[in-house]
This record gives sequence, C-alpha cells and structure tokens, in this order.
Amino acid sequence: MITLIKSTFYREKDTKRKLCAFIKKAKMLSIGQRCREFEHKFADYQGRKYCVFVNSGSSANLAIIQALLNLGKIKKGDQVGFSALTWSTNVMPLIELGLQPVPIDCELDTLNVSSRTLKDVIAKCHIKLLFLTNLLGFCDDIDEIARICKKKDIILIEDNCESLGTVYKGKKLGNFGLASTFSFYVGHHMSTIEGGAVVTNNSELETMLQLVRAHGWDRNLTEDRQLKIRIKHHVNETFYSRYTFYDLGYNLRTTEIQGLIGTIQLEYLDEIVKKRQSNFLRIAKEIYKNTDKYFPLRYTHIDTVSNFAVPIICRTQQIRDALVKKCDGRVEIRPIVGGDMTKQPFYFTYVNKANRHRITNANIAHEQGLYFGNNPELTEREMQMLISIFSK
Repeated sequence: MITLIKSTFYREKDTKRKLCAFIKKAKMLSIGQRCREFEHKFADYQGRKYCVFVNSGSSANLAIIQALLNLGKIKKGDQVGFSALTWSTNVMPLIELGLQPVPIDCELDTLNVSSRTLKDVIAKCHIKLLFLTNLLGFCDDIDEIARICKKKDIILIEDNCESLGTVYKGKKLGNFGLASTFSFYVGHHMSTIEGGAVVTNNSELETMLQLVRAHGWDRNLTEDRQLKIRIKHHVNETFYSRYTFYDLGYNLRTTEIQGLIGTIQLEYLDEIVKKRQSNFLRIAKEIYKNTDKYFPLRYTHIDTVSNFAVPIICRTQQIRDALVKKCDGRVEIRPIVGGDMTKQPFYFTYVNKANRHRITNANIAHEQGLYFGNNPELTEREMQMLISIFSK
C-alpha cells in the first residue's frame, strides 16, 4: 500500500534522537527560545521579515483574519473573496468572524483562481479582501492577481499551506500578498506534527498577530513594543502588565517541542522540495498525456513545483470511480483537498442563499477528482506502480 506519507518526519530516526535528547535537558517546554529560533529561520527561508509560529495552519488562517479585524483593515460584514476549491478552515474563519464569504472559481488546468475568475467576481461584488489558496503546489497568474488587488485596493493574503517551496517567476508563493499562512501538519511538506505560521513584512500586523496568538496580551512582544502598547493603554505597573489583554485573541501557542522539530526539519526542506519536484515531474509527464481520460494540468509556467500530492481530474465520474476501485488496497487516495466548499454542509447552514454563487470548475474537481501522495521517500518500485496505475 502506497500511503500519502511514510514518516512523521523526514529522516525520522535522527530527528527523534535529537528530540529525545532535548526533552531530557529542557527546563521548559512551553513557548520560548526554540520557537523564536524557528520563527527567525523560517522567515529567512521564506524571504520575509517576520514569522509568527502557531499550533496549526488552521489557526494561522484564523489568526490572520482576526488580526486584520483588530487593526480595522477589514470590518464585520465586509465581502471577502476566497478560493472555492480549498480546505474548510480557509472559509470557516470568515463565517465565524462575521464576514461575507464570496467563492471564486478555479481554472481547471491549474486548479487555482486566476485573474480571469477574480475579475468575474469583482465585476459583481465589492470584496475588501482576497484570501487566495495556492492549491497543491500550483498557482495561476498570481502576479496579475496581485496587481489587480493593488489597483482595486483589495487586501491580498495567501493560504500557502499546500505550496511551501513552490516558486513562480523567481518568487516563492506566499510572498505575493500582505501576509501568508503555512501548515506544518504531519502530512504536509514539512512536519512539526501539528503547527502553522503566518509570515509578513508588516510590523504592525506582526505585533497584532503576537497578541492574537496569546490571549491578547503582550508577553511575546519585544520590550520596545511592550513599552509602546503599555504607554498607549496607560498600563505602567508590572503587576498588571502581565495580565492586561489589549485586543481580541485566542490561545494558539506552540511548544518548544514543535520549535525544535521545525528547526531540525528546516535543514532538510530544500532536499524535500527537490525530491518532490522530481517525483511530480516524472509522474506528471506520463499521467497528464492521457487527455482522453483526464483534464490536462498546466504547470510549465512554474519554476519549482512543490506539492505533497498529485491531483487528477477525470473526464467523467465513471473514470474517477474506476480509479478508486483500482487503487483499493494499493494506493491511498483522497478527494481534491476539501473539494468545492460551496458543496459542504456547513456552507449551506451558515451562508445566506444570496451569497451562494454558482461554481463550475471547482465542482468538476469536487466530483471527478482525486489525489495520491507525493512524498520524498517514494521508492523506484512505488514510482513505477503509480505510473502504471494512473497512466495505463
């Protein structure tokens, strides 16, 4: 059975050995120096100034929306565009925090929102924010999307939980908007078991994210930022300052265990991305030429394709169903991420009928798609088996 992932961590034995040694010596395991070290190193890897480490990619999505609300960049009732083909917790924070979600369809040959599908929506809706998902290591013309957002005064943030390491026109995905979110879930590119992050170059946003991550207090801020916020709110006593809550927040903190694992795994990330790209290109060359069975996928516009799964969109549901049977007991498969969010029960429950826009390509991917794992530990035999199953 070829599973989506083989190990909890890349080079698992060595990582576990270092983790055990750390736990034996550690004086504290709550958020601290190891987490700060990881934040600095991940920000450097991504090419951003700031990284705020949280306990999951879903929490990262929640934190960024709450932070933007706290700062007044958006307000309750605003329309927010989101990629229709995505994961549930890309959409749920919008609903939970009183925003109006507006789904944007994907292009079938990239599985991502394009400038074309964005223009279709903004011609009808006045969106204040675009929460764009870079799905499965791919993107469409995100540079043009960013240009449109700037021209229309739309805040662009990226959910980059599925595209860590992908490079488009010389620039890493996750660097096209105001901020971006990442996931370090065990099944994703780089594992801290559970974990996520928000990266940005905006210092005001980074400060607010620090507050949102930990109850709304200032304990994780630098001393100069602590002083600034305490002066602003007339908090000048040490006794009260540690228990003053300045804005709306949660407990989304990580542990030193996750910080250590993340720092170790970052050392292997370039190697992981390189292997996944090599796997994908080899498999895709054989699979996507079967255009009579599958819709073609376009990826040659991307410099580096970094994905943890290989998607297939079948021409019919019957072809997809036949593949599901063929994979039974041989290859672990899944739907295309969470599918078309407008088809999910929670969406029908909480989104007003007037805001349920008709989606087409996302629905095709939902009903006729699947994916299988692309992990950096695939053997030659497994590669041959995957090509055989999906290309013949």
